[in-house]
Amino acid sequence: MTELARLLLVRHGQSVGNIADDEARAAGAHRLDLDYRDADTPLSETGLTQASAVGTWLAALPDERRPTVWLTSPYRRAADTAAAALEAARLDATLLTDERLRERDLGILDGFTGHGIRDRFPAEAERRDRIGKFYYRPPGGESWTDVVLRVRYLLTDLRQQYAGQRLCIFSHQAVIMGFRVALEHMAEQDILHVDREDPLPNCSVTTYRNGDGSLRLERYADTTAVERAEAPTTREGSAADEDGR
Repeated sequence: MTELARLLLVRHGQSVGNIADDEARAAGAHRLDLDYRDADTPLSETGLTQASAVGTWLAALPDERRPTVWLTSPYRRAADTAAAALEAARLDATLLTDERLRERDLGILDGFTGHGIRDRFPAEAERRDRIGKFYYRPPGGESWTDVVLRVRYLLTDLRQQYAGQRLCIFSHQAVIMGFRVALEHMAEQDILHVDREDPLPNCSVTTYRNGDGSLRLERYADTTAVERAEAPTTREGSAADEDGR
């Protein structure tokens, strides 16, 4: 067997960056009012509640469906989501960190709203409109296809190391979309349609299961864990110009 048995992809809980992004857009501001590096942006109180809800949901899974390997992005909002979920689940598990699960690097555009980018970097805004969201790489940053490449390398390693096992990964919106592109052979227009019409909520779970020797999508953006705990469901708006923290 050279394939994983199951793969769960959990987006991090709501972060203070998500809140700052919403506030900046509502105010028509150029930048987010945030003092953290992207890597250090913590969860909000709602995000911690959402993470605990995921842990409660994981603890209730049957043994044959519960993950056996746990990985997280090194970025604080994802790692703290993973830690809070494992604590709530009361699982004696080792949490592994892989830098390939970090959020997309926005380079010089990090911290700017779409309004701010169009005002401060009009040439980049024009280039992004011309190239398209999927292929556009901001100066010093990454395109979506750069993230997909990271995911493809990671999947190769995971299949070799953990064939036949059930994995749970805590990561970010762009990375989880990268898994969808890599595993489902999605074209540019298909993944952008999903991103626009069905944006990924915080602490949602996307699940793949092994069917006929390859991973098949079982559920996308499932918010059952958060809803059962009666915690708020949060997500970026479908008109978001860039990936939120």
